[in-house]
Amino acid sequence: MPDNVTVVAHPLVQHKLALMRRKETTTAEFRLLLREISLLLGYEVMRDLPLTQVEIETPLTRMQAPRLEGKKLMLVSILRAGNGLLEGMLDLVPSARVGHIGLYRDPKTLEAVEYYFKVPQDLGERLVIVLDPMLATGHSAAAAVSRLKKAGARDIKFVCLLTVPEGIATMREAHPDVPIFTASIDERLNDHGYIVPGLGDAGDRLYGTK
Repeated sequence: MPDNVTVVAHPLVQHKLALMRRKETTTAEFRLLLREISLLLGYEVMRDLPLTQVEIETPLTRMQAPRLEGKKLMLVSILRAGNGLLEGMLDLVPSARVGHIGLYRDPKTLEAVEYYFKVPQDLGERLVIVLDPMLATGHSAAAAVSRLKKAGARDIKFVCLLTVPEGIATMREAHPDVPIFTASIDERLNDHGYIVPGLGDAGDRLYGTK
């Protein structure tokens, strides 16, 4: 296992991912599965959130109880497919702040080009979880993280459904401090920069655009 990469091997994650990979899975089914699997991934990526003790009153007595410490975390979706992961994460932490980064991949160079950036303030005081179903070449993810660091983010985690050794290598070279959480490390990229065996284009399958 590469350093700083966590593969979430929970049986439910792996089962739902297998259903998503099938070419006959409908748009509606794909969308629901992505929402469900993102919630499960969220449990893992948020496993070490800091807690503090606060006094509460139950129906029977007062007690010290754990509660999340510090400012609310931030979820940043890399448009457009990242929004599919965002929905499930918000089911888990509905009070999280949300940001969006719009990137497209130049078809010739495969480099990421930014067209939109809108995030809440105080990035440096929050855990920032970046969401994109596919970590393929890694250029979009690395560009998104660089942009967030430029805006002040200091504590960043990256969550994807699928990745490949090439994408992991790109991220490790650009941002060795950013841990990666994924459901699978697939075999390779094809000549068009798609993950193999993969599940196709996550955005197209999520929104029925192809």
